[in-house]
Amino acid sequence: MPSIGKIARRTFLIGSAAVAGGVAFGVYAARQPFDNPNLDDLPEGSASFNPWVIIDSDKITLIATHADKGQGIFSAQAALIAEELDVDLDQVEISFGVPDKAYYNGAAMDAMAGFPMYDVSPTAERVRGFLGGVVKLALPMMATGGSSAIPDTYDKLRKAGATARETLKLAASQQTGVPVDQLKTERGAVILPDGTELAYTALAGLAAAIEPVTEVPLRDSKDWKIVGKPMERVDMVQKSTGTLNYGIDFRTEGMLHATIKVNPRQGGAMKGYDASAAETMPGVKKILEITGGVAVVADNTWRAIQAANAIEFDWDEAPYPAEQDQHWEVLSNIFDDEHLNSEARVEGDVEAAEGEKVTGEYRSPYLAHAPLEPLNATILVTDNRVDIWTGHQIQMFVEQVVAGITGVDQENVHLHNMFIGGSFGHRLEFDFIRQAAEIANQMRGTPVQMTYSREEDFAHDFPRHITMGRGVAKHMDGKVTSLDVQIAGQSVIRSQMSRMGLSLPGPDSQLHEGAWDAPMFNLPNLRVRSYLTEELAPVSSWRAVGAGPNVFIYETLLDEAIHAAGADPLEERIRLMGHDVSVKVLEAVGEMCSWNGHDLGDNRGRGVAYGFSFGVAVATVVEVTRTDAGIKLDHVWMAADVGKVIDPVNLENLAQGGTVFGLGHAINCEITYADGMAEQTNYHAHEGMRMWQCPPIEFRALENNPKIRGFGEPPIPPSAPALGNAIFAATGQRIREMPFNKHITFV
Repeated sequence: MPSIGKIARRTFLIGSAAVAGGVAFGVYAARQPFDNPNLDDLPEGSASFNPWVIIDSDKITLIATHADKGQGIFSAQAALIAEELDVDLDQVEISFGVPDKAYYNGAAMDAMAGFPMYDVSPTAERVRGFLGGVVKLALPMMATGGSSAIPDTYDKLRKAGATARETLKLAASQQTGVPVDQLKTERGAVILPDGTELAYTALAGLAAAIEPVTEVPLRDSKDWKIVGKPMERVDMVQKSTGTLNYGIDFRTEGMLHATIKVNPRQGGAMKGYDASAAETMPGVKKILEITGGVAVVADNTWRAIQAANAIEFDWDEAPYPAEQDQHWEVLSNIFDDEHLNSEARVEGDVEAAEGEKVTGEYRSPYLAHAPLEPLNATILVTDNRVDIWTGHQIQMFVEQVVAGITGVDQENVHLHNMFIGGSFGHRLEFDFIRQAAEIANQMRGTPVQMTYSREEDFAHDFPRHITMGRGVAKHMDGKVTSLDVQIAGQSVIRSQMSRMGLSLPGPDSQLHEGAWDAPMFNLPNLRVRSYLTEELAPVSSWRAVGAGPNVFIYETLLDEAIHAAGADPLEERIRLMGHDVSVKVLEAVGEMCSWNGHDLGDNRGRGVAYGFSFGVAVATVVEVTRTDAGIKLDHVWMAADVGKVIDPVNLENLAQGGTVFGLGHAINCEITYADGMAEQTNYHAHEGMRMWQCPPIEFRALENNPKIRGFGEPPIPPSAPALGNAIFAATGQRIREMPFNKHITFV
């Protein structure tokens, strides 16, 4: 594995003394548990053996703290606990729990350690342990994002279930005198040798007085009864019948409704407004000033939105270029040493490498998050307590932000986290929380639900960052010999962290993610550089973050070089790879689609693309036909390796949904700016893939990955380049800019 140390040093500098002396500290810190928050108000006769399991005389409650945005993590967390606790999911209640540092995400920082995620060497793992320990002590963040929920919970939730099970067995042993090693557990009960069943709920009071049994070996995966098997998600019936409560569905007595209008030029001020027409409209209760704009409070959301639209505003100018062409011009001018973010990877010598050149420039646009549930939050502020009902991915920061606005001590601010109707990174932001808190603080004693209109949600989204890539590839004797990739864009992390009052020193690895860590070890000459500007529109994490646009750049350039060399697109990728897990993924997708020996005929083509993101190798093949009405998507095949599979049904859903998401945005979507404002205001102008456009999508999961990984984002990156490469194979037209519908028609 070449140059891993060199790559790491360029990305995250850690002195040898810090590693030698600090790793032990980091690992020690990471192993020290926080206090169990469930013990604070635990009723007598109830037991909570750790932060994730509560048992009382009536029920068993499992705590699933990672935010569920539709990716199925609510069920997955419960299944991991239930597997070791020996309960079925129909026997338990599941709760999002309370925000607390005990639920910090121990996997969220793995990608920041400076090592590619495929590097699981002892050195890389020690550095990750060190970094995790430091972050746990300095900023124990309870957060969901970066496809980290499954890696974070895989071990600790199974341990939580095992600890509770063994402690309950010890309680049963003390009550009956039967040795622990003669006791069994099944479906929420301890079973004595004679078949007598002692329900966990009956043992809770006794177990509460016992020190939890923490040294418990976890079961081998061959003995699993729930995990790894097809599951019905616990929220499936409610979602299918429209009875699941999201944040926007919350209701409480005396609640009013609000919406907001702030400067559509992100970060611009409000110079003035005239609300005289709105003040007399039906249902309007109050019109309030908030930071950067105005809120309308009414007796229902529709009336609030109509009144807000009747207000006349005088908005200030945008603090970034007003026109979209200027944004591209900024990126075009930063490929220089002054704007260098990182020379992230260097193998061989791309300048001296021999071969014929292939060059290209690639563009990925701003993209809106645009989830179906618009941003909303309900807040009740009193003099000594605040309650918040919303769905958010960084729960403790929500309480901190609201405490700062209301002046109520954070310990008296309570977030009730709820299901989220889609996020894609949108619910990592805090602007809507601040606005809802400012409104509720001016309406003390009255619960107020603030909801964005769809148009406001688009106008004030912090979109996916805009990216321009330039590449030079070389080929000789039928083989690709060199890739030189340059990527210009914005720092997503700096932009996002700045709105949280935090700063990020050093280079932003997301600016070259998905390109610098492509495990093509057999490519003799490779250089990946990224360039940074702070001059453009504010941006945020968008599903797959840097890997989305960067894999498009890398894989399109590579495909151009492969075709110029006269090589086979799949076979040449396999030859270049040199990473066993990735090779098997590519071989699997080739087998699935019968890549070799399948004659497609005229006007048809297949494209293959590989993406490595969040520790997951994914290979996608797209098949298309050129028709008189445009490009028709015929079939998609995907293979991926996440390590151990928690739920094969949900994994396939993520693969298919992620592919539809990736292809739809590649075909149709962009956010452009005119006069400093986003021109796209609703789904009609930022359109996803239609059902009649969607091809069959076949998926195969492999389990060769040495570490378990999440899969909410990895299906996205290879989707766009696979489609673009397929269009080239069918038509001879190479598309280097998204959305593709600017250059070719689709059926």
